[in-house]
Amino acid sequence: MRLLLVILLFLESQLCVQSSDSSSSAGDNLATNGLPFPWSKVRLPNYIVPVHYHLLIHPNLTTLRFNGSVKIEIDVKNNTNWVVLHSKNLKIFTATVLNEHEAHLSDKVLSVLEYPAHEQIAIFCPKILTSGEKYFLYLEFGAPLSDGFYGFYKSTYRTKAGEMRVLASTHFEPTSARMALPCFDEPIFKTNYTVRIRRSSSHIALSNMPLEQTLEIGNGVFEDQFEVSVKMSSYLLAFIVCDFTSVSGMTATGINISIYAVPEKWHQTHYALEAALRLLEFYEQYFNILYPLPKMDLIAIPDFQSGAMENWGLTTYRETSLLYDPDISSASDKLWVTLVIGHELAHQWFGNLVTMEWWNDIWLNEGFARYMEFVSLEAVYPQLKVEDHFLDTCFGAIGRDSLNSSRPISSLAENPTQIKEMFDTVSYDKGACILHMLRNFLTNEGFQSGIIRYLRRFRYSNARNEDLWDSLIKTCSEEDFTAGEHCYSSTQATKNAYRFAGEHIDLKEMMYTWTLQKGIPLVTVRRQGRKLYVGQERFLKIVLPNDPTWNSFQEGYLWHIPLTYKTSHSEHEMKHVLTTKSDVLTLDEEVDWVKLNTDMNGYYIVHYDEEGWNALTELLRVNHMALSFKDRASLIHNAFQLVTAGRLSLDKALDLIAYLRSETHNVPLLQGLGYLQSFYKLIEKRHIADVTHNLKTYILQYFGDVIDKQTWSDDGTVSDRRLREEVLSLACDFNYPPCMEKAKQLYDSWVESNGTISLPTDVSETVYMVGAQDDNGWAYLLEKYGVSMCETEKGKFLSALTSSKDSEKLLRLLQLGMGGTVIKTQNLPSLIYMVARNPVGHFLAWDFVKKHWNELVEKFPLGSFGIRNIIVGTVTQFSSTEELREVEDFFKSITEQVSQLRVIQVATENVEKNILWLARNLETMRSWLQQRLI
Repeated sequence: MRLLLVILLFLESQLCVQSSDSSSSAGDNLATNGLPFPWSKVRLPNYIVPVHYHLLIHPNLTTLRFNGSVKIEIDVKNNTNWVVLHSKNLKIFTATVLNEHEAHLSDKVLSVLEYPAHEQIAIFCPKILTSGEKYFLYLEFGAPLSDGFYGFYKSTYRTKAGEMRVLASTHFEPTSARMALPCFDEPIFKTNYTVRIRRSSSHIALSNMPLEQTLEIGNGVFEDQFEVSVKMSSYLLAFIVCDFTSVSGMTATGINISIYAVPEKWHQTHYALEAALRLLEFYEQYFNILYPLPKMDLIAIPDFQSGAMENWGLTTYRETSLLYDPDISSASDKLWVTLVIGHELAHQWFGNLVTMEWWNDIWLNEGFARYMEFVSLEAVYPQLKVEDHFLDTCFGAIGRDSLNSSRPISSLAENPTQIKEMFDTVSYDKGACILHMLRNFLTNEGFQSGIIRYLRRFRYSNARNEDLWDSLIKTCSEEDFTAGEHCYSSTQATKNAYRFAGEHIDLKEMMYTWTLQKGIPLVTVRRQGRKLYVGQERFLKIVLPNDPTWNSFQEGYLWHIPLTYKTSHSEHEMKHVLTTKSDVLTLDEEVDWVKLNTDMNGYYIVHYDEEGWNALTELLRVNHMALSFKDRASLIHNAFQLVTAGRLSLDKALDLIAYLRSETHNVPLLQGLGYLQSFYKLIEKRHIADVTHNLKTYILQYFGDVIDKQTWSDDGTVSDRRLREEVLSLACDFNYPPCMEKAKQLYDSWVESNGTISLPTDVSETVYMVGAQDDNGWAYLLEKYGVSMCETEKGKFLSALTSSKDSEKLLRLLQLGMGGTVIKTQNLPSLIYMVARNPVGHFLAWDFVKKHWNELVEKFPLGSFGIRNIIVGTVTQFSSTEELREVEDFFKSITEQVSQLRVIQVATENVEKNILWLARNLETMRSWLQQRLI
């Protein structure tokens, strides 16, 4: 048989026309049986394309295995004997090729070669598959249900009575459909799916499409047959077998929406139904394209690694991202649930209807979905004040993007690990922020009409980065163009020129500067009379301007920046596009101050000269309401970012926020307080007693009025409630006596009632944190954690438990997390981070990660959300050269494992940033505090 296969391989090399993608001979790669594998690339050949999948899947929730069969109609583009597709951890029982009449092309069992390195299999057909003919590939397969969070995996939950129940669910994005069925697992291979699922009578089955009919197979087994799906990529296929219950409603256009959850959590599904109905209706109107499926299911999965997944028609969620209990969930929890639902429903258009061609452009999915969260909530739920939250999104993106380890939005990604790492802050948050900048540049109407053109042009198909910019081009007459219409001239001379503030801008060229190069620009401003001298450079936080390598870091970086600015004498913002390293703008008159980047609508940092910063500091002191709350928050953010980069002295930034005594808006207030708290945590971990004490004293004195006026209730706007949550948490963390006394009083009352009374939801986590500081309180909270039926509540318990100052208790939590029974494995990354941020626990967490590294990688694949959060959460707590050296040494010891991971560089750069911050600013902080506390 082996000799026969070698001969067949030789014949194949004469007869098979392979894709030009293959640059190396078949003999370079050996299959598991030692024979040459006929394909050498990570990406599949393009000479066979799937047309339709007919899938039968049967999970056994007792044996925790599944079996299945798939018949794939294929379109052969070039003559070949080989079919190459994806398969990972599947046992292939049978493989055969059928002709258009579904007759076997060979009377012999076809051999299957496996190449695990690329997660591919190859089926050899002795008869040549001829271009233009219709064929079917039929495979039977099986595997255990996965233990992790990818592929077709098992999930469990415990009832109130303590009974353990099992379900099976899928999560395929980005490259895990191949773990559930042999398939062409790349986004470009869009096709239709017909799904059949077998189950017991005590379970239900769900898939992307509505149920068509159910047949009784016998022996208590039923087969659910679902309608044919729309054309979609393999990573969007989904199927679930569970015993959940649901609540349903209908949109104005007749779409049936259902929310599924564990039966005993049914009462937590109602808010999600309301939100999903309203948000889906909004998207249909905004995109002017009806949702193309008859139904939309949202289901809360008890074991889920990320926040949610946008499978078309069957979106899956972590329970904390979908379920809302008004007696337990806080205002922040409600905002989170609404944002996640808005994100996944936006994906039904951005990602599902139009899909990126390859994972290098995943931001076309994730950046849009992240941005549309905010656009939709602003329109549908204005009371949630989502615009406050959007500033934090962009500030977070800047934090990541101002490190040298950042990457372009559109980046090379080939293998599964690299692809998983693409699902990061750059794709999501930076993507959203540059879309926000673009929307403000084009106007709301121009942006909306452009993305509608994009969606219509590429629906049920795939798109690339440049396709979006092309779709935003709307031609118009030269007369309209000259008159200032928001469109492109139809004449050849100005075909690509967009009219912006009287200037002609090439939109595609402009947006390439934001998506094809990494980093964020720093715009420098110097005012001299009526002249504004502006310049741009790349903003980096840990490269010193006097470093000899500084120039090399700056070479080649140039953005086309849509500048906006206001002055003391202008009510309306002025606009200009900066396309060169430097430029000079002329103001209409002399002014007292100028503020660039109006409302932080642009994705860039602004650095003024000394006179400019002094003028803005004085403005905030005497009349902070002259600037919007977004401008005030962005000034605070920019100032402290520049401090970190060594471009602005710390005392200047601290003087800037002195006005916060008069601040009435929560966003700038929390921005300033957040920086002070982060400095405190950094200095506290270094055991610098005098500065730690003085900074805590200063914060409690300076923000005492804000702390004291907080009520221990759920009253007020969402913004007020989020401020209360943050401020009281900080005050109790600082052992502020009035805070501690009130929290202890509430905790004792709650314990006396055996947890039956409802605490104010916004302060419950703070109450639990205070209660967890003694042995009895900690033990009681751990007991309540084990029996709680609300994941949001369990999250608050866990946060409180990790605040203990007892290292043995923290270690016990880590061990429980590793065990995965009391604390589910899905919560282990956040648990490790919460222990690491505790001053008592940051070395403990790091030692735990080193000791259990191999086990952690088994639970959370390299590149995944989980492993990235574990690395960043532990490593970035460090701030000394000794700790940096230890971190570097550990990762060097596992270089072979982590060499591909970008997150290693991100984490070590954050440690370097901490070291530099202390070296630059500790003495300044010490002397500044001494002067203020005299």
